[in-house]
Amino acid sequence: MSAVHDQLERAFVPLDAAVEAGRIPGGVLGVVDASGNRAVRAIGFAEIVPERRPMREDTWFDLASISKVAFTTDRIIALAAEGRIDLDAPLTTVLPDYRHYNLDNWERRVTFRQCLGHQTPFPAVFPLYTYGRDPDLLRTFLLQHEFAAGPSVYSDINYILLGLALERIEGKWIRDMDPGPGFAWSADPANAAATEDCYWRHRVLVGEVHDDNCSALQGAGHAGLFGTVASMLDFAADKLANAGSDALIRTPLSARRTHGWERPYDGWSGGELCTPQTIGHTGFTGTGIWIDFARGQAWTLLTNRVHPTRHFDSGIFALRRAVGDLINAE
Repeated sequence: MSAVHDQLERAFVPLDAAVEAGRIPGGVLGVVDASGNRAVRAIGFAEIVPERRPMREDTWFDLASISKVAFTTDRIIALAAEGRIDLDAPLTTVLPDYRHYNLDNWERRVTFRQCLGHQTPFPAVFPLYTYGRDPDLLRTFLLQHEFAAGPSVYSDINYILLGLALERIEGKWIRDMDPGPGFAWSADPANAAATEDCYWRHRVLVGEVHDDNCSALQGAGHAGLFGTVASMLDFAADKLANAGSDALIRTPLSARRTHGWERPYDGWSGGELCTPQTIGHTGFTGTGIWIDFARGQAWTLLTNRVHPTRHFDSGIFALRRAVGDLINAE
């Protein structure tokens, strides 16, 4: 048995226990190394309401905020490498109408790099979807909305704005852009993990985006990407193979963040046994990916922990850390 299979078997134990305890409906765990060796295992149910469907290794997941790193970050960095944007220039170089009724406000000084590293004064949460469902009007509203400046926190607004910049540069909405190999903007409900029984959309969401703001915008830079465990492992393997050219995603911007990604800190999602050369990102729906460049390995844990409701303690934070520590146990 290969090393990745050994890692999978021991790291699968807490996932098995979480499903058995009814804390999450189901999940898929995958591990890959720099040589391309991989191991995958699924457990539980892709859907339990209104009917039960088994989880499979090829089940599609709403990746939620993993979209930030698997789509938006890569494209912003690529545009910078091509000389089409300057990461240290303000967003207004692409979005000149951003808060243009007050040319002295702080929002007009926010840069691409600050958004990548969540180093802006935007609030952590903003319910944009409660202002209507017209995607053009919501984009215009966001570009003119006045936010009170606060401490730098992880904020979807950073990536919604980066997404608007991408749309302006490419001349089309994100949902009309190529999501990348193995990824999509929606999934066949018959082979997708269900997420929430949504209060305002009045249905169990399966194969359509869970994130409220992304749904109302009909595509955005902070969420909306769908993929399978194979998609995630292929993506991670590519990062391991191209560590040199992807240097920015490993370049620290703060004690907790690189360009787009998280880096190890006390209590982070990847556990305590990662090397300092590890990056990772999680998604609200119960997804996560971690890439350890020093060890030449990566793992992804995909769950539907918000099904049928987010208002339940699924234990996902402890589960992620337990899985990471068992992946990296000697």
